[in-house]
Amino acid sequence: MPGGRDGSNSISDAEQLLCIMYPVTELPSFQLARPDETAEDILDGLEVLGDSLDIPQLLIRALIEYMERYRDDSGSPIFSGEGYFDLADPEAVSSHGLGELDIVDSFSMSITLTLATLAFIQNFRRVVSREDLRQKIDRLKELSSVRLTAAMVGLLRSFSLHVFDVRSEAGRILCGRSNQSGLPERQIIADLQAKLRPVRSSLQALTLGSGQAVADLDSPNRLFECGWSWGIVKDAPPINTSVLDSATLEKFAQPDGFAMDRPPLYFTGTALDGIEDLFSERTRRLGLLDEGQRRLMNSLQVRRDLTQLYWSTIATFGTGRWPLEDLPWCTSDGQESDYYSLQVSSMVVQDLVSRRASDSELGRVGRVLQDLANRSRINRRPVRDDAALDLHAPGVPQRLRGSEKVAGQTVGWLVSNFAPLLLKRTLAVAQLLRDAELRGDLLTLADSIWDHLLLRRLKDGSGRGLWDQPGDAFEQLSTHHELPSWYQTERVVECLVAAANMVERASLRSERLTETAKDLLYEADLLYDRELLLGSGAGPSMRGVLEAARANLQHAWEILNDRPGSAAALASEVLREFERLDVARRDATRET
Repeated sequence: MPGGRDGSNSISDAEQLLCIMYPVTELPSFQLARPDETAEDILDGLEVLGDSLDIPQLLIRALIEYMERYRDDSGSPIFSGEGYFDLADPEAVSSHGLGELDIVDSFSMSITLTLATLAFIQNFRRVVSREDLRQKIDRLKELSSVRLTAAMVGLLRSFSLHVFDVRSEAGRILCGRSNQSGLPERQIIADLQAKLRPVRSSLQALTLGSGQAVADLDSPNRLFECGWSWGIVKDAPPINTSVLDSATLEKFAQPDGFAMDRPPLYFTGTALDGIEDLFSERTRRLGLLDEGQRRLMNSLQVRRDLTQLYWSTIATFGTGRWPLEDLPWCTSDGQESDYYSLQVSSMVVQDLVSRRASDSELGRVGRVLQDLANRSRINRRPVRDDAALDLHAPGVPQRLRGSEKVAGQTVGWLVSNFAPLLLKRTLAVAQLLRDAELRGDLLTLADSIWDHLLLRRLKDGSGRGLWDQPGDAFEQLSTHHELPSWYQTERVVECLVAAANMVERASLRSERLTETAKDLLYEADLLYDRELLLGSGAGPSMRGVLEAARANLQHAWEILNDRPGSAAALASEVLREFERLDVARRDATRET
């Protein structure tokens, strides 16, 4: 099913490959790079692709084909989203024009795919002895590395800094949203300027790529927002030899930009998702980046950190109700949508993680996610002609301002990943919470979102079991699809990987449960010592009881911090056995 329902392009084909490549390289249990270690259930699920030896080779051929297909005649990687573009007048646009529109979605998805590819072939090459296969692996590594570098450069040149007057429409919207306590406007402006001073100072130091600060950023009458535009920003300077050597720069083009220097929330969130993969444990452990890519990563890290800090500051501004909690979020150009609230929530979470915020702050974000699930009708019954369903189908429209210079009209972009993105963010917050009750509430929410997504799986045809059929979850939506959407399916796979990682890594620690388990263990230890003093170990059966009790208590203390509930259960088992011994002893005394 190449391309799925939207046809092939550099994004949809990457999404299809990532449906396998992402879990293969993120989950230890989904091992394909070492054929001898591939689990039988994995092979059963992928039997249509061949056996444990066939599948890695098939993936390498498919990845090489993708990397070579999305290059121009000079060998430079292509990052167009042609096929995903939403056109008011398709007849007025030439395919050549659309092919020139590099888009942030493709940069971001390419980073994720190339890193997964480099991790996969690094592991697979260790078990390959055939020279022809080694040559294919080396070719794929070269292609992937070039595409990764080009995608990172594209994101650097797509970074956007939008500066505006406090009296402009954007200024009035920002001040109005920040003012949740009804304070005088002058005070709100002064407080915003003070809170954003660290971000503003760091932005003025940027010299690489786009997003370089204008001279009057320090003016008391100017505010700003930062993030990523939909593509390379107009007049963005090319990356030069101070970052990458000339031999590397010759491997790909740095085309002129067309995107307006303004950061839409959707593309900002999309860019951050791709950049986050550069800092993953897998990327560091395997050393997937070369020296030039590490320099690019450092520059992207500065922009990532500043962007998350900016939006978190704006979203949590003030001492009372957060602006984030005032749903829906309104963008600086006056667009309101719960989707934007969801995007801002994710940036708030990342900032809260970096400064090790309390459960109370994370819990507030969790309640926003719960409200968004209700408002989007995932957890509530929709009414007739419910506008909330537009979040799911057709989606939230984005205008690619500046694209008219190439396409002859402003190209659109439909965003319909609300449900999987909500699930992914809910799992992220749940994993961070230390309070068991709050975590349980978020996991219950995640279960309900997953139940909703299960309803939206295709039930027949070649895409059976894939996504997305929103009409099966909302009877008001009459649109029926025969082919799967790789855009939706890949994002659901991301959620499944996130859920698997949470189950594997999440701490089950609860302070209250830990203290209860400790009390039970203290009592069990005391009774164990008493039984030893009473000489209960004289007989073989009693020795067996005490040896089992000692082993259980030792194990319970070892797992107490990570699994307090299991430790409590072991302590209870020991206490029950000692109580049985005590009852038997009292009965024997009465009989004599």
